[in-house]
Amino acid sequence: MRALPALAGALAIVACQPAPDPGETIVAAPAAERVARETGPLKTAIFAGGCFWGVEGVFSHVRGVKSAVSGYHGGTERQARYELVASGVTDHAEAVRVTYDPALVRYDELVRIFFSVVADPTQRNRQGPDVGAHYRTALIPTSAEQLEVARAYLAQMERSGLWQRPIVAGIERAQAFFPAESRHQDFVARNPGHSYVERWDAPKVAALARLYPAHYSAAFQRG
Repeated sequence: MRALPALAGALAIVACQPAPDPGETIVAAPAAERVARETGPLKTAIFAGGCFWGVEGVFSHVRGVKSAVSGYHGGTERQARYELVASGVTDHAEAVRVTYDPALVRYDELVRIFFSVVADPTQRNRQGPDVGAHYRTALIPTSAEQLEVARAYLAQMERSGLWQRPIVAGIERAQAFFPAESRHQDFVARNPGHSYVERWDAPKVAALARLYPAHYSAAFQRG
C-alpha cells in the first residue's frame, strides 16, 4: 500500500503491493494460559497486522465472528483516507474491528488465531511485503478483560520459544476506529483471483482451516 496520493486513482484497487518476500511462516501458537472470561452480548476487539485485507479475510472465516470491518485505527478522522494512510504521513494503523459472540469464540482464541496465521509477531512496522508504521502489528483491546488477556498472551509467546526472533508486536490503547472505503471491505471474498489475495491472503485462510478446523467456517461473514 505504498501508493503516493497523486497515483491514488490509478492504484485504488491495487492497494496492498507485492514486494520481495522477507519470509513469513505459519506458527501453531500456544493455547492461552490466561483464558478470556467474557459473557453476555457481542464483544468487539481491534487487530492491526499488516494489510487489512488478509486480517479481515481470516476473521471473516472464524465461527462466532459476526462482523469484520477494515479500517484505520488512531489518528484523526480528517486523515482517515486510504491515500493519506498509505503514504505513511498519518498516525493510523490499518486495522480490523472484529465483533464476535464470546459464547462461540473467546478473545484469547481470536488472539491465538491472529498470531498463528495472520500476523508474524516478530516483524516491526511491516507484515509480509507491506512496509511502514501503518502496517504495524498490535492488539488493540477494548476492555479491561481483553487487556489482561493480551498482556498475558504476549508474555506467554515470549516464553514459548516458538519464534526464532524477538516478539515485537505490541498493545495499543483503543482510540477512534474509522471504517475504510467500501472498495476495501470484504476484499478477499470479492476478489479471490487478485494476485495479492492469491499470494498472501488465501494461504492464511487455508492455514486457519488446517490448524483450527473447529473454529473455521467455510462461509465468509460479510461486513
